[in-house]
Amino acid sequence: MPYKILKKQQLGTSGTLFEMVLDTPLIAKKAFAGNFVLLRIDEKGERFPLTIADYDSEEGTITIVFQVVGKSTRHLSILEEGDEIADVVGPLGNQIEIKKHQNPIIIIGGGVGIAPCYPQAKELKNAGNSIYSILGARNSDLIFWRDKFQKISNKLIITTDDGSEGIKGFVTNPLRELLNEEPISLVIAIGPLVMMKNVTLTTNGKDDLPFVETVVSLNTIMVDGTGMCGGCRFPTKDGEFHFACVEGPDVNGHLVDFDNLLNRSIRYCEQEKVSMHRYESQCRSIIDLNEKSKKTS
Repeated sequence: MPYKILKKQQLGTSGTLFEMVLDTPLIAKKAFAGNFVLLRIDEKGERFPLTIADYDSEEGTITIVFQVVGKSTRHLSILEEGDEIADVVGPLGNQIEIKKHQNPIIIIGGGVGIAPCYPQAKELKNAGNSIYSILGARNSDLIFWRDKFQKISNKLIITTDDGSEGIKGFVTNPLRELLNEEPISLVIAIGPLVMMKNVTLTTNGKDDLPFVETVVSLNTIMVDGTGMCGGCRFPTKDGEFHFACVEGPDVNGHLVDFDNLLNRSIRYCEQEKVSMHRYESQCRSIIDLNEKSKKTS
């Protein structure tokens, strides 16, 4: 069953960040914050995970946000409204725990990780929690959904590496300040592995800062999304192994061996570059053929 793209929007001006609304009534009916889907663009495409960034059970839609980093996301980015995706499987993964906490919750989104933070912040806010949102990226152009977060956040802090918006520096800078100001019940961090690692190092109870329970998302290490392939298996600091797709994707960040995951994340960089080069070469060949066809017709 193909799934139609109802809406497509470029976020910012970089040309690498996109938002799509998909017609997925059965998935939308069962979706919760923390869930993800597996996409396969066509019968020859690879399967890759994207966290559900928003959902509307009445309209029967889910929203995804993605950044172009390789062949599959490049292919997805050239699809337009009305086009169809061959397979969308979900909702997969576990719903986050929704309850009222005694103290505020800090939710940290890094880069494209801002998107999956939104449904978590919204559902936790609806449960009566105070939400402090920190959105971070390399520059202002990669910060998105400011208005959405403003509506559901008691505090909204923006950081950029280059200082083009908000606080110059990393998300851990305002995190430290908030931890020093008042008790915090929970920290949720979604974004690049190195960002999530540094957040957990900030909340681990050292450097004169309080220990705070911290949840991170490991959806980026998945392959089949069902626990069968073992691609999402991750080691903890105590030597145990867990499966992100069936036990997560949101897991206790203080247990994760991030150094192991960071080493794994670069394992197939060369193969990914080759795949991207072949795909772009094929696209250029198709464009050239079309241009020749126009000239001869």
